[in-house]
Amino acid sequence: MSRVPVVDARNDLAEILNRVAYGKERVVLTRRDKDVVAIVSLEDLRLIEQLEDRIDLAEAKKVLARNEPTISLDELKEKYGKKPAVRSRLEKTKPKK
Repeated sequence: MSRVPVVDARNDLAEILNRVAYGKERVVLTRRDKDVVAIVSLEDLRLIEQLEDRIDLAEAKKVLARNEPTISLDELKEKYGKKPAVRSRLEKTKPKK
């Protein structure tokens, strides 16, 4: 796995993408010598997502095994009512047209 400053990655993006896509390399982009993001192949991404799904499933099985009472979505809505959606900070700062 190699590390590349973001500043350099801007100029060499095509080459970095080729190294990742065809050379099966993983590249970490850095800013001020700190890792900020990784560029990985689609194959790696799919493996990560499969792992996350397995972890989520294992966690769900643990929760279900506790045999705690459940509530349906309709019951939940009835109990708490539907509240208006909260606007994100970005939406609040957008100029209105």
